[in-house]
Amino acid sequence: MRRLFPVTYETADHAGREGGEGPEGPPDGEWSLDRLAEAYAYPAEAAGEVWLRANMVATLDGAAQHDGRSHPISCPADMRVFGTLRGLADVVVVGAQTVRQEGYRPARAREAFAALRKAAGQGPAPAIAVISAGLDLDFGLPLFTEPLTPTYVLTGAGAPADRVAAARAAGAEVLIAGDGTAVEPGRAVRALAERGLTRQLTEGGPRMLGQFVAAHVLDELCLTLSPLLTAGSAQRIAGGPELAVPERFELASLLEEDGFLFTRYRRPRHPAE
Repeated sequence: MRRLFPVTYETADHAGREGGEGPEGPPDGEWSLDRLAEAYAYPAEAAGEVWLRANMVATLDGAAQHDGRSHPISCPADMRVFGTLRGLADVVVVGAQTVRQEGYRPARAREAFAALRKAAGQGPAPAIAVISAGLDLDFGLPLFTEPLTPTYVLTGAGAPADRVAAARAAGAEVLIAGDGTAVEPGRAVRALAERGLTRQLTEGGPRMLGQFVAAHVLDELCLTLSPLLTAGSAQRIAGGPELAVPERFELASLLEEDGFLFTRYRRPRHPAE
């Protein structure tokens, strides 16, 4: 893996070499988890405040999935970034459809992040928070019955009472984040933050990410650009109603490995925020 942006004296030095490689191969090689954790650390200005970042992968022609799943367009380096982002987060926020399609399981404790999480006052693994209006979920799955950290379910006040009861019986903590059946993105973010879960990570799906974008609560997008073309009619990384005015994000960093680009964009924060 090599850093393309921001440019440092190291990247400038590598660029000056013929082909960007020395006798032992690419100058940076495979980054350690410690180095990835440093590269993807939550920004200092977010300390003590809620910070919502998204992690998504897309092909060159904009597909967020192939054959209904994201794994076919991913790669080993993308999975290392995926694991690093989870290792840094307090909570992973996902939509119910993504839980069903991707076969979500509880986040596991990883020894490589144990010291870092302990120093940050975090538990052994991030919690999983599932956003669902109808609570059409299998509460017998390990995600609800065997997590290291209790799973959260965010829903609206009008959710079916029997499904709310089933979620609680399975050990999930139910948070109300909407007055009707739908979940309001801003209230979901705040509800988790009120429980000390301020370093938030969402992994989709596209519909839910689109709702976070529309509500202007997304602070950061970590997007892996996969060097693949799929055509077809797969969703983009974010779906739903388009914004009246497109929101501008700023490039924070850019890494590359095996033709995959690992981008990191942030929403500019004004002094009043």
